[in-house]
Amino acid sequence: MLPTGMMVHAAFWKWNAVMRVALGQFAVAPDWETNQRQCLDLITRAREGGAELLVLPEGILAQDINNPELLPQTAQPLDGPFMEGLRKASQGIAVAGCVNVPDGNGRFYNTQFVLRDGAFIATYRKLHLYDAFSMKESQRTSPGMELPPVVQIGDMKVGLMTCYDVRFPELARHLALAGAEVLLLPAAWVRGPGKERHWEIMSVARALENTCYVVAVGECGARNTGFSMVVDPLGVVTLALGEAPALGFATLDRERIAHARQVLPVLENRRFAAPVLASLKN
Repeated sequence: MLPTGMMVHAAFWKWNAVMRVALGQFAVAPDWETNQRQCLDLITRAREGGAELLVLPEGILAQDINNPELLPQTAQPLDGPFMEGLRKASQGIAVAGCVNVPDGNGRFYNTQFVLRDGAFIATYRKLHLYDAFSMKESQRTSPGMELPPVVQIGDMKVGLMTCYDVRFPELARHLALAGAEVLLLPAAWVRGPGKERHWEIMSVARALENTCYVVAVGECGARNTGFSMVVDPLGVVTLALGEAPALGFATLDRERIAHARQVLPVLENRRFAAPVLASLKN
C-alpha cells in the first residue's frame, strides 16, 4: 500500500491529467478505398502528432450526394475490409468515427465506433435520424434502440453522440450523468441558411450545460460544412477548423473540467430526473 502522501499525489496527478486529441475532417469520396487511405493517413499523422484520440466525421465509408442509394449499397459490417484496415492501424491511438453497417434487411445502421490498439472498445447506433429540413435519413437508415456508452480513453470518460443527436439535449445530459467528461460528435452537417450557426450554438450549449468538453468533427464535402471544433466545459471554443480538409489538435484538461463544475455546478443543482429513452413511435 502506498504511503498517504503518495496516494494524494497520485490522485492529484490523475485529476490534473490532460488528453491530446486530433480532429480529422475530410471530404468523403464515393469509393471506400479512397476514404480508407484518407483515414489511414490521418491516423498516422495524428499519432505522430502525439494524439491519444483521433475523431473522424460521420459517414466516412462512402458518400455521393447525387446517388443516395450508394449508402445502403456500400454499407459494410464492422469486420469488413474498410474497418479491418482502420482496426489494424489503431495501435497506440484511439480512433472514433461513423460508418454504415448493414442491418440485414436492406437498410443500415449509422454506427459510431471507437477503436484502440487493434480492437473495438465501443460502438453506438445513431438514435436520432435526420428527418428534418429537406432530408429524410430514416428512408434508408434504421434507428438505434440503445443509449450510447461512456468509454474510458486515457484518463477521461468519453460519451458518444452523432450529428443530429446534438439537437436533443437529453442525450448529452444522460451521458454527463453517466460520468462523461468529453462528448464526441462526428457529423456530416448539411449546409443551409443559418445551419453553420446552429452547429456552433448547439455544440457550445451541450458543452456548457453539462460542463463537458465537446469534440465535434464535420465532414467537408460538397454538401456539408466542415467547421470542426473543440468546446471546453465553460463554452469556450478552443479550436475551430474551416470548411476545407484539415487535421487539428487540442488538449483537453481535467483541471478545466473540475474548475467548470465547481463554479457552475449545474449537474448538482438540477431538479429534473435523469432522461429516459422512449419507445419508438409507430
